[in-house]
Amino acid sequence: MNDKGAEEQFKIQNSKFKIQNSKFPDSRLPSTGAQQCAPTDSRFSTTTPIVSNRPCFLSPKKLQPEYPLFVFLPGMDGTGQLLRSQTEGLEVAFDVRCLMIPPDDMTSWDVLSAQVIQLIHKELAKNPQREVYLCGESFGGCLAMKVAVKAPELFSRIILVNPASSVQLRPFLAWGSQFANLVPSCFYQFGAVGLLPFLASLGRVTKSDRREMLKVIRSVPPETVLWRIALIKNFDVDKTQLRQLTQPVLLIASAQDRLLPSIAEAERLLGILPNSRLVVLPYSGHACLLESETNLYDIMRSQHFLDANTAKMAAGKS
Repeated sequence: MNDKGAEEQFKIQNSKFKIQNSKFPDSRLPSTGAQQCAPTDSRFSTTTPIVSNRPCFLSPKKLQPEYPLFVFLPGMDGTGQLLRSQTEGLEVAFDVRCLMIPPDDMTSWDVLSAQVIQLIHKELAKNPQREVYLCGESFGGCLAMKVAVKAPELFSRIILVNPASSVQLRPFLAWGSQFANLVPSCFYQFGAVGLLPFLASLGRVTKSDRREMLKVIRSVPPETVLWRIALIKNFDVDKTQLRQLTQPVLLIASAQDRLLPSIAEAERLLGILPNSRLVVLPYSGHACLLESETNLYDIMRSQHFLDANTAKMAAGKS
């Protein structure tokens, strides 16, 4: 089923939570409305206090326009804040951007993917020659596949971390989501705590990151949660299009994922994507990038996944 199926299934009113429009709109952006923005997390730049009611990129404090661009597409929370434990390691070799999807955003896969592509084009306008690494985790893994098949020429490498396309392998998850709209909104605040053990191997996540994870889960209104679950349930990418992605693809799957069958999905994608390889994290849960023992940059480096120029730049920096 396509985006229209999700829209027909969940006719949901927009959340009351709104983010003010940026005071510095970029007239060069097309009608998709993608913007740049700056978050409040101290690990990211706040020198330009811009917020947006449309998807935008969060920029870490350390901007490195001469380095390859690393674009991270987050999980269903959409905040981009949960990459926080990986940012420092990635900055050894990359200029990092995290997509932020506003809490009340309920747009289709097609609109979201178009917005991401426009944001990337804007970044490349500053340095058209640099490599682009596209990384998507969970919900963001689905979005990364949509983006990649729409504009494959933009990306030199693709990383998919526990992509939520695996929800189709557990139909009861999608079936149960149909009854979630019967739950009063106040219960979402309490239910988020019970969800944590399914989202992560909590013993491998620091207390501060656990608090941040709970905070971002609670920041997403129930209406938006239902809409994004509907998107995942109806997610579909043609296998023929995936087979045409010839750039290297790194599939990362958690063996202790209690939320989704991530290894089974990674193995399925391994049989479709022609230039892919699989890394299994034996002790990790679904939100593996929050774990203190997971280092995404080290994983890429150990798998010889970096292109030659990026590896050379990183070696010269260390």
